[in-house]
Amino acid sequence: MSLAENVDYLSRLRKLNGFDNIGAYARNPRAGVRTPLVEVSRFGSNPGELRMFVFVPAHLQQSRALVVVLHGCGQTAAGYDHGAGWSTLAKHYGFALLMAEQRPSNNANTCFNWFNPEDIARDCGEAGSIRQMIARMVDEHGIDRRRVFITGLSAGGAMTLAMLATYPDVFAAGAVIAGMPYGVASNVREALTGMRGLRARTAHELGDLVRRASNHGGKWPRLSVWHGSADRTVNPANADAIVKQWLDVHQLPPKPMSEGRVDGYPRQVWWDDDGETIVESYTITDMAHGTPLGVADNDRRYGSEGAFLIEAGISSSYHIAKFFGLTDWIRQPKSPAERSPAEEPAKKMDIAESPSARLIPIVSPISLPMPDLANALWPSPSPRAEPPPETKPKTERTLRRRAIKVGAAITRALTAAGLRK
Repeated sequence: MSLAENVDYLSRLRKLNGFDNIGAYARNPRAGVRTPLVEVSRFGSNPGELRMFVFVPAHLQQSRALVVVLHGCGQTAAGYDHGAGWSTLAKHYGFALLMAEQRPSNNANTCFNWFNPEDIARDCGEAGSIRQMIARMVDEHGIDRRRVFITGLSAGGAMTLAMLATYPDVFAAGAVIAGMPYGVASNVREALTGMRGLRARTAHELGDLVRRASNHGGKWPRLSVWHGSADRTVNPANADAIVKQWLDVHQLPPKPMSEGRVDGYPRQVWWDDDGETIVESYTITDMAHGTPLGVADNDRRYGSEGAFLIEAGISSSYHIAKFFGLTDWIRQPKSPAERSPAEEPAKKMDIAESPSARLIPIVSPISLPMPDLANALWPSPSPRAEPPPETKPKTERTLRRRAIKVGAAITRALTAAGLRK
């Protein structure tokens, strides 16, 4: 390393992990944020000394899914959830939510220690703590072990990749936002170099870093990669390296199989022989370091702007949930006891939604001739007394209807309709 690089390194070292200006935010997180997250104090030996927060909505998909979310530097579980909108998504689409939180005693800027070998090895440190949290959620809430997912921002994104590498048997898929490839750093100096994207590795070298993290011999997790093209904290070259790493793990070609735009932003896609999307990559043009926010496909907005939570016109949380396969679920209608007055349906809908409506017999599909209600109300004289239409005089008398006796008219109408003898 040159003298200039050493000077630069020492100037950044004071800001642990090199996340510019994040330390100040870490000391001043969102105040007064109301959160649905509940802290769970006991979930195992907790070797990484992390905190566990959960949100489990009342209505869950039949095959219960779990999403693990890891915040970025300077953030808390509640603050990142409020900004990215994950608990709102969990409630709307019926999946359980687990959010791990870093302690300042582990990292002064509350960054997950994604570069520390003792924290990113299987069953050790912070990775081991997150695994224990997942085990408790699976056991306590009946989570389908095939439907466990993970996502994170920045240092949380790098830790997401560490979890996918060390526990590929646990996760079906993951998503990383503005993160770093797994295994590219083993200390702060290497972390800073990696964040700046200064060291190039081949796809096979990057893939080996993942393969060496476990003895996995089965199917690897799918991956969604997000990065802003104007990120000055984590060089966007890291997104390319992450894609290279996981394409090599999945033995997929470097050239995208499909390229298009979603909400105006470039998206590249790779799929397997069955047509399932295995790796996808979003480039958020001109966006700085953070999680992109916007209106989702269902015209809903999840989360709100804040530090490293950037309005970009695309909802990354929603699209990640969609990539996980969680957005096809339609929540069942609430029972009357669960409805608020504002949610109470109109009275005319009560019959259709009432269970007793199922007892109403289905109308016969056979078409029956309907009576002429006009003739029932205003009967014509006998056909023999009625002149042919072409010879009938068009006098005022024939064009004017007689005065109606209401009671008699109703009786004739009911009789004509077969509803009265």
